Amino acid sequence: MKYIIVLGDGMADEPIESLDGKTPLEHAITPAMDKLSKKSEIGMVHTIPDGMKPGSDTANLSVLGYDPAKYYSGRSPLEALSIGVPMQDTDIAIRCNIVTISEDDVDFDEKTIIDHSSGEISTEDCDVLLKAVRSELESETYKFYTGTSYRHCLIWDKGEVVELTPPHDVLGQKIGQYLPQDNMLREMMKKSYDILVNHPINVERKKKGLNPANCCWFWGAGTKPMLSSFEEKTGKKGIMISAVDLLKGIAVGAGMGVAQVEGANGGLNTNYEGKTQAALKALLEDDYDFAYIHLEAPDEMGHQGSVERKVKAIEYLDARVIEPLCKGLDDKGTQYRMLVLPDHPTPIRVRTHTSDSVPYMLYDSTNELDKTWNYNEKEGRASGNLVEEGHKLIDHLFEV
Repeated sequence: MKYIIVLGDGMADEPIESLDGKTPLEHAITPAMDKLSKKSEIGMVHTIPDGMKPGSDTANLSVLGYDPAKYYSGRSPLEALSIGVPMQDTDIAIRCNIVTISEDDVDFDEKTIIDHSSGEISTEDCDVLLKAVRSELESETYKFYTGTSYRHCLIWDKGEVVELTPPHDVLGQKIGQYLPQDNMLREMMKKSYDILVNHPINVERKKKGLNPANCCWFWGAGTKPMLSSFEEKTGKKGIMISAVDLLKGIAVGAGMGVAQVEGANGGLNTNYEGKTQAALKALLEDDYDFAYIHLEAPDEMGHQGSVERKVKAIEYLDARVIEPLCKGLDDKGTQYRMLVLPDHPTPIRVRTHTSDSVPYMLYDSTNELDKTWNYNEKEGRASGNLVEEGHKLIDHLFEV
């Protein structure tokens, strides 16, 4: 028996008027999930513990079976693990997005945050920009490390865990009240704008009508994580397939394998087929028991506030991951159990994460269920199945 989680990051949503009162998951054309749902258990799961902020960090820890209340030490430290940052016990890791803020002629505090991802800028271009920042701002106390696309890391030697605001929570708002209270972090953000605003890469991006990557934004501070071994905890040898450093970092911390998929970028046009083939190879050829396939695109489209593109992301997940994944396993006669779910909602209405429960679908290739439901938020709630503690859902996946 093989085990799979297909995680559509931020896929859950609320009813939307332009979709005739349906959610993107309800509205999307998803024949593969519709077929599987008839032979699946569906329900709702609460992935964010009460009192914790709704992030992909806490939520994905929960889906992987790690109680965030016990294991969570901050988002950026998990990402630091992924990119090989040598964290010391006294280090503080801080996420460094390179974002787009307005370039109007006003004080820095009065500028507006336009895009938390700088138009999903490439890693190659962002690395050049970060080097420009590093050359002027790096010191023995503060060191910058390149991650993926707009997502990077700042290590603060002997720092402190300070309260910082995620940029995707304040899109379209003036930044002043959301800047760090720590004077040095605040000053570095301000100086980064001066360094980047007229950088040749940004001059060229603006000529092409692209959002400039013109400011560092710090958030997600935390200490070195201490996760227990996934294999020792579950008895399953697992692999992570994701473009996102956060997910790769969780896998590194848990002693899981990490697949490197060329062209996987966390955006709408990621290499879906490459991720699917990586999962099939891991399960059928490389003796892995469990594959975690993470798709970031629905979340990014939710942050962008694009209904059309969020629907498209869900349809790509269905047609380019779930359908060929099942076909590949079925053609080999492999028995498998597969869990499909989001980590948290990213509703178009608010363009950020919420803590609401999310729908799950648990399919077993050996079962003989005959249901009439489809997989979505409405029917998940109507099923009456609710997992109150999200970190326990994976135990249900591994039941045979």
